[in-house]
Amino acid sequence: MSNNPIGVFDSGYGGLTILKELVAALPEYDYLYLGDNARAPYGDKTFEEVYAYTLQSVEWFFNQGCSLVILACNTASAKALRTIQQNNLPLIDPKKRVLGVIRPTSEVIGQLTDTKHIGIMGTQGTIQSESYLIEIAKFFPDVNVMQEACPEWVSLVEKNLYGSTEADYFVKYHIDSILSKDAKIDTLLLACTHYPILINKIKQFTPAGIQIISQGEIVAKSLKNYLSNHKEMEVSCSKMGKKEFFTTGDVVDFNEHASLFFGADIVAKKLIF
Repeated sequence: MSNNPIGVFDSGYGGLTILKELVAALPEYDYLYLGDNARAPYGDKTFEEVYAYTLQSVEWFFNQGCSLVILACNTASAKALRTIQQNNLPLIDPKKRVLGVIRPTSEVIGQLTDTKHIGIMGTQGTIQSESYLIEIAKFFPDVNVMQEACPEWVSLVEKNLYGSTEADYFVKYHIDSILSKDAKIDTLLLACTHYPILINKIKQFTPAGIQIISQGEIVAKSLKNYLSNHKEMEVSCSKMGKKEFFTTGDVVDFNEHASLFFGADIVAKKLIF
């Protein structure tokens, strides 16, 4: 692998939906992806567990030569990012950076709603952290935010049940639930990188006139702006258009899921912590 790829981390496969958009927007850069499938899902784990797992993975990226790591995982961004940025990076290397997906999404989500009422669909961990409530309020204090934890959705995707009648039930249940809390919602944010795989089901059970927002393009645009504004980081990132993939889980299983999330076949390597 090249000397300084951009690291992209997720608890499993979902981050590949983010990486797909990063590669589309910034194809010249090198990328190193890690899915911590052996310890997934993160959504139901404690703050302490998610922080420990995420920090271990971030340190691995740094050891591979990455100066910039993207936490392409809402739960890791919610439960671990701030502590790593404030407590760990100054001790590890103040020049390195770890970025998440919650802040760039929160910076723009308020511009996408006409009614100023939005809904957040996420894992239990992301919803309980209230990270989106806090961040969106900073940028758009006049926007009303309603949240809905959808604990079954990740499992539906990872078990290849995203087209099943079981998916019909749980997708409809949570869409109906959040809209019953606030009838003025005109924008739903899929605040989990697995959820875009359910997009057809979500559209099926979402009333016309409500837009559904995935994070990939938002995060890609944000990274592009970040690199443009931080030339010292931009010039340090290697640019040979290479991509390398690792998983802590079963490699065969990871490769089989990859094309669904990434849109192309990949060959991952096994990482054991």
